[in-house]
Amino acid sequence: MNISGLVITYNEENNIGKCVEALFKVCNEVIVVDSLSHDNTVEIAKNKGAKVISQAFLGDGPQRKHGLQFCENDWILNLDADEFLDKDATKFISEKKYLDGDYDAFSFRVKNFLGDELIDFSGWYPDHKVRFFNKQTASPSTSKVHQKIIATNEKKVAVHILHYGWNSFEQIVSKKNQYSTWHANQLFNQGKRINSFKPILNGTIAFLRCYFFKRGVFNGLDGITIALIQAFFSYMKYAKLLKLQRLEKIRLSKKTS
Repeated sequence: MNISGLVITYNEENNIGKCVEALFKVCNEVIVVDSLSHDNTVEIAKNKGAKVISQAFLGDGPQRKHGLQFCENDWILNLDADEFLDKDATKFISEKKYLDGDYDAFSFRVKNFLGDELIDFSGWYPDHKVRFFNKQTASPSTSKVHQKIIATNEKKVAVHILHYGWNSFEQIVSKKNQYSTWHANQLFNQGKRINSFKPILNGTIAFLRCYFFKRGVFNGLDGITIALIQAFFSYMKYAKLLKLQRLEKIRLSKKTS
């Protein structure tokens, strides 16, 4: 059973070479959908044997869906450029255990790393993601932020993806800030409207959940830092949505005046 590796990229020259090499351990082809990178991502990917498709960024889900048409095989291993299969996940796929049962998508556990340090608290482990699916009956959602795989029969398996997404807290904050903007715009476009208390309420709840209920309190300064970052993301997402609502009211009032 052949498998297609699918990766979406933007300025990933530091990761894409290792990513493509790792995918070829279990895939017979690797498709890279690149969002017009300015670095050497495309050249490195091609040199490693990947087929590269250039496409301006459509959003997380739409970009992945766009790549499916270029995949020759039904089974898709859709990793990010900074994600790699752990040994147990490689074994699961290599031994074709995914064919046991009528499943069309598999959710793997994700080990998130800050540099070389595993973040296994504040709800960051086990963080499940569907990265392996059959495109005949499963597909990425149309969500532009944090898309999910829509499947008919999904199964969680206790094997792992290694995610080396950040080298510093500054990088986490920067990425969370970017995500909060995307998420706020998505919620606004979906018609979501909130009151002024929502940012503070959700930010506070996010901190309490991560710090106390998800064991951040037992992990010293890192525990409180991760909890604050999660609170920041939740707060900013709704604060930015509130800002969009206010701008909408100003535009509407100008039209009626």
